[in-house]
Amino acid sequence: MGYVDHDGCRGNMEPLLILHAVAAVLAPALVRRLGRDAFFVLAVPPGCGFAYWRWPAVVLGLLTMVLGGWRALREHDLKKLLAYGTVSQLGFLAVLFGAGTGDTALAGVGMLPAHALFKASLFLIVGIVDHATGTRDLRELSGLRRSAPWLCAAAAAATASMAGIPPFLGFVGKEAAFESLLTGRLADTVTLAGVVAGSILTVGYSARFLWGAFGDRPGLEPVPVHRPDAAMFLPPALLAGLGLLLAPFSGRYGQAMESYTGAFPGPGHGTHLALWAGAPVPPLLSAAALAAGALLFVARGSLSRAGTALHVIDSGRVYWALVRGLERFSLQLTGVTQRGSLPDYLMIAFVSAAGVAGFSLLYGPIARIRLDVVPWERVEQPVIVLLLVATAIVALLVRTHIVLVLVAGLTGYGTALLFLVHGSPDLALTQFLVETLSLVVFVLVLRRLPAGSKQGRFRIPFGVRLALGLVSGLVAAGAGMLAVNARQAVPVGTLMAAAAQEAGASNVVSALLVDIRAWDTMGESSVLAVLTLGVTGLVFLRRRTYSMERPPEGANTDVRTTWLAATLPAGQRAVIVEVVARLTFHTVVLVSVFLLFTGHGSVGGGFAGGIVAGLALVVRYLAGGRYELAAAAPVTAGVLIGVGLLLSTITAFWGLLFGGAPLDMLSADLTVPLVGVLHLSTVLLFDLGVYITVAGMVQDILRSLGTELDRQIEEAAG
Repeated sequence: MGYVDHDGCRGNMEPLLILHAVAAVLAPALVRRLGRDAFFVLAVPPGCGFAYWRWPAVVLGLLTMVLGGWRALREHDLKKLLAYGTVSQLGFLAVLFGAGTGDTALAGVGMLPAHALFKASLFLIVGIVDHATGTRDLRELSGLRRSAPWLCAAAAAATASMAGIPPFLGFVGKEAAFESLLTGRLADTVTLAGVVAGSILTVGYSARFLWGAFGDRPGLEPVPVHRPDAAMFLPPALLAGLGLLLAPFSGRYGQAMESYTGAFPGPGHGTHLALWAGAPVPPLLSAAALAAGALLFVARGSLSRAGTALHVIDSGRVYWALVRGLERFSLQLTGVTQRGSLPDYLMIAFVSAAGVAGFSLLYGPIARIRLDVVPWERVEQPVIVLLLVATAIVALLVRTHIVLVLVAGLTGYGTALLFLVHGSPDLALTQFLVETLSLVVFVLVLRRLPAGSKQGRFRIPFGVRLALGLVSGLVAAGAGMLAVNARQAVPVGTLMAAAAQEAGASNVVSALLVDIRAWDTMGESSVLAVLTLGVTGLVFLRRRTYSMERPPEGANTDVRTTWLAATLPAGQRAVIVEVVARLTFHTVVLVSVFLLFTGHGSVGGGFAGGIVAGLALVVRYLAGGRYELAAAAPVTAGVLIGVGLLLSTITAFWGLLFGGAPLDMLSADLTVPLVGVLHLSTVLLFDLGVYITVAGMVQDILRSLGTELDRQIEEAAG
């Protein structure tokens, strides 16, 4: 809900306020149709962890209700008076919904539409008063009850509902709130006392609003009024009238909300939404609140002077001082942590992970988990682990960038060997291929770094970094061990073999990627493609183009051959690399196609085949340079990525077009001489899209980190 502007009350705020009120009135229909989840946006969800948030919500709600009501008593601007009144009422709702019982929740759902109706009406009325008189200051308003009697009547009805006067809907909600807190428990009694105090303040500022807007002020002439149109008067009058007409039907409204209120734990004590619920105490509390509120209105002058005297601290200044302090603190913290240093970022990430793990060990249920650890199952496993440990130690002693990258790559190959001895050839193949491609990318990038050793001074001592590395490794390994041993249900992997067989696949990994969770694979392919394009596009500041590289005029090329045309400058050619490229390029491409076709039945798949095809392009590039890469892949990377994603997407949706499931269109076995039986299906088309996408991403990486760097090196050389 917002303020009503002087010039905008007709065209802007009326629809919003009316929709706010209509939404509250239609809440029971939504709950009845959609269940209690439809009411989630209106209240705190029931059922979980009441003890953690109940009392903070109740205490803060009471403070908000009382402080907002006290501030409303001192305001002279009608709009500000209603604004602080809204703050007070929202605190009231926070108390009811935060108390965490079905009775208070029923009172809350009863108070919510009442508040929407009377507050929407009053905000619109303030806009009309401002439009008709040119002011909202109650010290300047006088005589409107005679010059605008119908508007005064609508305001009186809405104000009576806000103050909780029968027989309006606001009275029903307030009575239910009083009744819901009459449990006899000390905490609820204290809460009830706070709610009664807030209700007294509500009566006081409600009377002050009505008197200030429409009453006669002694010694002040009636303010001239520009009579508003009927179109401006009817919406607030309708909302105020609904607060009276809907009150007799509040019992049915409460029954409609039982699907929500009944979800709260514990039995209630019979709170009702009704004009008269039968309990004697709530009406007595209402009468006391009305009487005390009337006394507050009578003593408004003394209260205003007392409020001014007590106004020692300006909350607005305190708030902005806190905001400025937090801003300065955030700048200092950002200056310490965000230094543009990747090692620093890694250190922060590792320290955070170790801290979370330590907290879990101290306060979590990890200590009750029984670890069932098998040292090894095959003799190859400890041997590979020792080699990995030795490789990691060697990496600590290496001082040259290129050697460090190669040694770090050995750890990736060792991990692939562990996958292999564990019986996961698909994972091992993928790890081998990705590690090889990563090494190529690192080497391409390292060409632009100065040759020599990494003798730079670190701000963090070596011993601290080594200890943090050991702790991070133990945390990662320990988390995996604890997760496996904490499993209580049957592992989902035991169900994969049957699911793969049902999909007609012999390779469980491939079936998992392109049959069982094909949607995830399609999404991951899209994310990977976007990530590749984004990273390679951000590497260089200049605008990248996807035009194909052509050798310059006069380049040393051999027109009698169609590939490896020796376009590298003199001194950069390597005969051994050219020979390897001529001998292996076509074979590697055939291997990639073989992996594509056999992935559904054995080791392979579209992802592995695409990486192998990309490595074939790497061989051509290393042998002949950027012009050779353009000749080997005459289609730009953007086209390949787009075609691959489009093929995967169309294949996934094709089955839906014919009333089936995704990737459920065709399946056939084809016997090929000298090859064997090929299983052809929609999955193969999906894998083909992944194959083309991955090949395009590798080409884009080569064009960005390879040919672009070549161009820069040539320009720097003159």
